[in-house]
Amino acid sequence: MSELIHQKTRLGIMALLREASSAEFRLIASTLNLTAGNLSRHIAILENAGLVKTSKGYVGKRPRTWVAITHTGRTELAKEVKYLKKIIDSHPNE
Repeated sequence: MSELIHQKTRLGIMALLREASSAEFRLIASTLNLTAGNLSRHIAILENAGLVKTSKGYVGKRPRTWVAITHTGRTELAKEVKYLKKIIDSHPNE
C-alpha cells in the first residue's frame, strides 16, 4: 500500500489519469469536485514523488496545465489496486 496514493483524493486523481494518460488541470478539478488550490496541493505531492508530471502550455491565448501519470505512477497505482482488491476479497459476500 502506498500512503501517497491511498489517500482518497490522490487515488481519484491517479485513477482518472490511468484512464486518460493525461488530463487538463481544470478537467481533473471539475471531475473530482476539487478546488484549484486543493488539486494543486495534491498534484504537487504526487509530482514530488515522481508519480505524475505536469506540463504547461496555451490553448489559444489561455494558459493551461496538463497532468500525466508516469510509469512509476502506473506501477504504484497497480500495487494500490491489488492491495484494495485483496481487502475486498477477504470480506465474505453479503
